[in-house]
Amino acid sequence: MGEQAVTGADGSPAPERSPATGEAASTGEVAATGGAAATGEAQSSGGAAATGGPSSGPAAAGMTADGAAAAEVEVPGAGMTADAGGATGPQSRTTDIVPGPGGVMTDEVGVVTGELTLRTEFADGQVTLHVQYKDADEWYVVTGGKAALDDAAGLDAVHSIAVGLLNRPEG
Repeated sequence: MGEQAVTGADGSPAPERSPATGEAASTGEVAATGGAAATGEAQSSGGAAATGGPSSGPAAAGMTADGAAAAEVEVPGAGMTADAGGATGPQSRTTDIVPGPGGVMTDEVGVVTGELTLRTEFADGQVTLHVQYKDADEWYVVTGGKAALDDAAGLDAVHSIAVGLLNRPEG
């Protein structure tokens, strides 16, 4: 991979900064397993430099440039979005799919075929698979697509498996 030029708000080159502390970098700052030392000495274990503490601000993961948490995350090229619901609130993942020749069986209308959108939803300790015709308003529950799920952390894995089973664009 190549390097990318970083510029300030006025278009001038931004000063070199330490990824862990945000402080000005100096020659010889090397971290063995994460973080960066602000003293110019190598750091042998992960974490932030001794002078900076844990990282914060726009360099922290999961934050936008202005420091605010992102409300929705898109996964480029995967046709997926993840809502920002909390660990205890409803959460969902969506992906556009094309099922195989048999389509997808739903509780409400039977088999649906063609270009569909799959939504895997977690709420109240249960995960439910829904499909809709791409860009339509109505959602249908996938027959047999409900199961208990103790932790919302498993939602991504369940969604990935459902996409792997139902998406068959080659037939």
